Amino acid sequence: MKEKILALLTEMFPDVRKDGLIQLARIFALQVSSEEEAKALVEKLTQAQVDEFVRKYRIDVDMKAAEMQKMLEAKLNQRFDFVEKKSDPNSGGDDSDYNEKEKDMSNMAAIIEAALAVELNPIKQELASFKTSETSKARLQLLNDKLTGCKDETFKAKALKDFARMKFETDDEFQKYLSETGNDILTANQNVSDAALSKQGKPLFTQKNDTGISQSVAEFVVNLKTEAKTLSGKEV
Repeated sequence: MKEKILALLTEMFPDVRKDGLIQLARIFALQVSSEEEAKALVEKLTQAQVDEFVRKYRIDVDMKAAEMQKMLEAKLNQRFDFVEKKSDPNSGGDDSDYNEKEKDMSNMAAIIEAALAVELNPIKQELASFKTSETSKARLQLLNDKLTGCKDETFKAKALKDFARMKFETDDEFQKYLSETGNDILTANQNVSDAALSKQGKPLFTQKNDTGISQSVAEFVVNLKTEAKTLSGKEV
């Protein structure tokens, strides 16, 4: 779904930064369940709204990038002592000096590349963990919104417990799960309603005794017999 939304956004806003549109598509993908809903949502957007969203998104990204850059520079300075090599004023500057400088630059590049790989790996892991955490929070909120209409508290508790153990590789997988959960909620609500009706009991006139006669009719017959005995007697 995210790719389809991104295609719609790119078509409507071709001049907007691609990374900003990708982030917007990722957010919208968590809120729609069909292409029709996605198209309707994108068509409501204005250029000003999209520009403002991307601007705020880039502020956050640039801020995090600057923080990581400072952290990386500090760690490199702690690990390596880079000292600029001074030139020899008595040197004639022949080809051997040039080759030596090229070799030094190549070695330096290899050292920096290796250092960057070591230092960037935990940062990449941290960013991946942050992205996963934010996605999980957004999905949990959507599930809670869906469970708001559930009348079965046992079903609701189990759904939340199961969700905590589930993993979704793509947004489409989560949307499928959310749709299936919505159908399960309808079934659970119907079961709750049926159970409530069964506890109310049958109407009084349908409650029959062992003879097949309703209780109210039996009582009425008994009362008639009692009255008949009371009124009976000898003629004067």
